[in-house]
Amino acid sequence: MMVARGRSSAAAAAAVAALMMALTAGMGGGLVSGAVVQFIFGDSLIDVGNNNYLSKSLARATLPWYGIDFGNGLPNGRYSNGRTVSDIVGDMMGLPRPPAFLDPAVNEDVILASGLNYASGGAGILNETSSFFIQRLSLYKQIELFQGTQTIIGRKIGGEAAQKFFKEARYVVSLGSNDYINNFLMPFSSDWSYGSDKFSDYLMSTLDSQLRLLYSLGARKLMFFGLGPMGCIPLQRFFLSSGECRESTNQLALDFNKKARRLIEGLSASLTGAAFSYGDAYDIVLDIVAKPLKYGFNESYEPCCTLGRIRPTLTCTPLSSLCKDRSKYVFWDEYHPTDRANEIIAVAIARKLGIAPVKATVPLTR
Repeated sequence: MMVARGRSSAAAAAAVAALMMALTAGMGGGLVSGAVVQFIFGDSLIDVGNNNYLSKSLARATLPWYGIDFGNGLPNGRYSNGRTVSDIVGDMMGLPRPPAFLDPAVNEDVILASGLNYASGGAGILNETSSFFIQRLSLYKQIELFQGTQTIIGRKIGGEAAQKFFKEARYVVSLGSNDYINNFLMPFSSDWSYGSDKFSDYLMSTLDSQLRLLYSLGARKLMFFGLGPMGCIPLQRFFLSSGECRESTNQLALDFNKKARRLIEGLSASLTGAAFSYGDAYDIVLDIVAKPLKYGFNESYEPCCTLGRIRPTLTCTPLSSLCKDRSKYVFWDEYHPTDRANEIIAVAIARKLGIAPVKATVPLTR
C-alpha cells in the first residue's frame, strides 16, 4: 500500500518473504485440487483485512463495531457490519471466499483452495491516490503481489499446472472512487492541471494497462464493478445544506462508468479468450438512496454507526453508538454500505450479469 509503485510497504514485503519461505519449504509433487478460486483486487468496499496488517495505515477497520454481524462479531478488516459485495457475489457463484493476502495463515494450500484477496482500503487506480493514509496497496501494488503469488504457486505445482489454475480462476476488480474522493476532489492534493474529463481519461489509460497486465498473467474471466453514486454517501451529503446527493460528484461517477464499460467491452472483444464483464451498481444504489422504504430501509441519509450527534465521524469506533436495527440502514459509516445494502447491490449486479454457480474443473497434476 504505497504512494509510488516502487516504494512497497514493509508489511507487504515481509508477507511475501514469509510466504515464499513457507511455500518453498513444502514444495512437492502429487495431485493438486482443481477448485476454481477467485483473485480479488480493489479498495475498502471489498477489502477483507489487508489493511489490518499495515501497521502505519490510517485506513483500517480494526475496531468495534466493524464486523459485528459477521462470524464471531469481531473486527475482521471489512469496512462494514457484515459482508462485502464481492463476498456475496462469490457465494452466489459457489466459490470459496478468498482470505486477505496479508493474513499470516495464508499458505500454498489456502491459495489453491480459496484464492486470495488483495484489496486494500484507500486503494486507487493511481499510485498517488489516498497518500495521506500513509499505507495502502494501490492497484499496481496489488498486481505486483499477485505476480509473486504466481511465482510461488508455479514452484509448488509446476508451470503448466499453475498456468491452468490461474487461467481458470475468476477475477474481480473494483475501485476508482478513491481516485476522485481521496485525490482529484481533495483541495490539498488537486494539483491536476486539467479538468475532470481528462482526469477520467488518465484513469482509463492507466486502468487499461493494469487490466492488460492481469490478462498477460492469466486473467480470462474478470468482472469489473463500476462506481456507485459517490455523491450520495453520507459524507458527501452532510456538507450540503439541503442534504441531497452532490450531483457534481455523481456526474464524475457516471462519466467514469461510461468510459469503464467501453474499456471493459473493448478488452473483452480484442483480447483472445477474454471474458471481461462490467458490473453496474450505480442505478440500484441511487434508487435505494432515493427510495429506501421500497427496499425495506428506514434511513438512507445518516450512517448506522455514529458518535452521537457529532458528524461527520469518519470511522466507526468503540465510542460510537449504533442504530437500533442495522438492517434498516443503507450506510454503515460515512462511506460504506451495510451488509443488507451490500446484499441488494450484489443481487442486482448478479442478475445483470447472469451469474450462475461455477463448477470445479478436473484435478490438476504436476
